[in-house]
Amino acid sequence: MLMSSVFRRSAKYAVSCSSSSNISSHACRTMASTATGTTATADSAPATSNGLMKTSLNEWHKELGGDMVPFAGYELPVLYKGDGENSGVMKEHLWCRSEGKASLFDVSHMGQIRWHGKDRTKFVERIVGGDIEGLKPNHGCLSLITNANGGIMDDTVITNAGDHIYMVVNGATKFTDMKHFVQILVDEFADADVTMEYLQDDMQLLALQGSGSAAAILKLLPASITEKHLQSMAFMTGLNNVTIDGIEGCRLTRCGYTGEDGFEISIPAGESTLQLASTLIADPTVNPTGLGARDSLRLEAGLCLYGNDLDETINPVMGALSWTLGKPKSRRRVEQGYVGADTFLTPEGKLKKQPRKRIGILGMKAPARQHTEIYDSLGENKIGEVTSGTYSPCLKKPIAMGYVETSHAKNDTDIQLKIRNKMVSAKVTKMPFVESRYYRIPAE
Repeated sequence: MLMSSVFRRSAKYAVSCSSSSNISSHACRTMASTATGTTATADSAPATSNGLMKTSLNEWHKELGGDMVPFAGYELPVLYKGDGENSGVMKEHLWCRSEGKASLFDVSHMGQIRWHGKDRTKFVERIVGGDIEGLKPNHGCLSLITNANGGIMDDTVITNAGDHIYMVVNGATKFTDMKHFVQILVDEFADADVTMEYLQDDMQLLALQGSGSAAAILKLLPASITEKHLQSMAFMTGLNNVTIDGIEGCRLTRCGYTGEDGFEISIPAGESTLQLASTLIADPTVNPTGLGARDSLRLEAGLCLYGNDLDETINPVMGALSWTLGKPKSRRRVEQGYVGADTFLTPEGKLKKQPRKRIGILGMKAPARQHTEIYDSLGENKIGEVTSGTYSPCLKKPIAMGYVETSHAKNDTDIQLKIRNKMVSAKVTKMPFVESRYYRIPAE
């Protein structure tokens, strides 16, 4: 079989290590360096004058008053300025939490990957701890990519899309992730039938979040997809190759990172993305929303931001994310087999004790930002550090998360925070800070 026939041409940097193609390990390594090089971003999306990549909505954001900032190598809006009654981080945040409303986010900086070949599930279960084999068609899960030391390289949403596996990774880590994937392909799967297709910026990603999301998206779906269909579409499930606003080749996934009901829409880049975004915000229930509100929404929901709350020094047990590994005695907990599993799981699949743990923090009168030091109740011994902190628009008080020594991680434990060189009293608390409203199929 010719090499070109096993490549997925929608991606400039597809990588294949398939036995049927007879590609050598050396050839695969050569392709790997191309697939993960820094030039990939430069070739795949227009750049601003300062070298930042642009999404398809770059000018659209600016026309709406977007305050553009660097984020994960892209220029994206942190908020929308102007005279609009729904502009600014606070108002954008509260709009998303309001009944019957929806917020539109541009998250096209994130990496979209498709895995092909009969060995795709075996490979993906080598790089993450989730039960990918057990996913029904069009069902997905949040999982973690771990390194040999058990540290979290990234968090990822993975979906069984039927004839392929669809993966979304973080924008700031996508090239590091792919370099890791390719190395395992080369070292362990050189004779396997598995192909990585990186969609680059040919496909954009929009997130529609809030209790009004289903009603807003339903108006743009074909007549064959009815309200009843959406009502039976559980959170973390999706539709592949769906037409939205007359645009073919989209993927609709009921998921998001705000603690609300919502959808992520994978859509062809360019005019199609511009058309859909413009149609959505023409709906009076939909408001364009920036990165600032996305961050405060995810923190209220108790969700981690990679690079702040998760990194390669933190394993899933420390990060209070062991639920992504499956229940005790489940197949993946017992069989393991993914990179780094033995560093935080016993051979029986039990969780190994950890020196520190992620916690929620409430009770301080002033916001505690990243790197704020955490002390014991007497303020004498440093026991940890804040990783994310903000003012909660819904609770109208500061909230934070961070890591402390495990002996101090129990809920309601008194702690002290060193804010502006002053000790401030606070308490360890459970998360989420605001009750999550992920969609659940109504009971019959």
